[in-house]
Amino acid sequence: MAWYAYCIAERQAFPELCRHRRPMPLAGVTGLFGNQTFLFPASDLAVIVTEHNAEDSARMDQQAQKDHARVIADCFKHSTVLPFRFGTTFQDDDALRRSVRSNQRHFLANVERLRGKAEMHLKVLVDDICPGMIHRDMTVGQQYLSSLRESASRQRERQSKARALSVQMHRMFLPLAEEITCRRMESGKMLLDIAHLIDNKTIERYQNKYTSAMQQMKECQMQLSGPWPPYHFVHRTNTHQHSA
Repeated sequence: MAWYAYCIAERQAFPELCRHRRPMPLAGVTGLFGNQTFLFPASDLAVIVTEHNAEDSARMDQQAQKDHARVIADCFKHSTVLPFRFGTTFQDDDALRRSVRSNQRHFLANVERLRGKAEMHLKVLVDDICPGMIHRDMTVGQQYLSSLRESASRQRERQSKARALSVQMHRMFLPLAEEITCRRMESGKMLLDIAHLIDNKTIERYQNKYTSAMQQMKECQMQLSGPWPPYHFVHRTNTHQHSA
């Protein structure tokens, strides 16, 4: 039997696995296409799975992506989770066990590092410091080189502003870890996509800081979501990335 995998969880979080070595139905959680979810025991870990048929691969649409995320979110209510990428499958029981066994030390270290933590997601929209490019006649060599220099200068200014904003956000929210990307939107604005790793005990404090940040940073449009499973921090610790 092939398995579709959603995430890895702590076996101890599911008492029904204490005396069982074979997959056990996970009550109250429905998987992709309405399939029954199972807890697949693997040493000190449990893999949340559903049965997978070859024809299921052709049915992987946007709704399936939402259902994948929903199963992970439901499991996150009970345990630390390490999400699998959407579409992860294993050919049979042995393939799943081998994968967990070969990566067990890595999985256990991540579970320990992420236990009791959650991800908060901030989107910050701000006016581009360098809106629009001056149109030039690109057939003229000197003007073309000048345009390239201007473009490089604008890129540096965007990155500088993005870094300044990300530092400001870090000082306001004080996350345990963060991942930040920045891109220029078609509207001409810059979007900072910020994932913050925080302690579960500080979620309410974080939300209060968000309210204060919105009041202080009138020039920014901000949107908060979470708490989420720590998607951005399963394989990372503290990452900054800027690309405008």
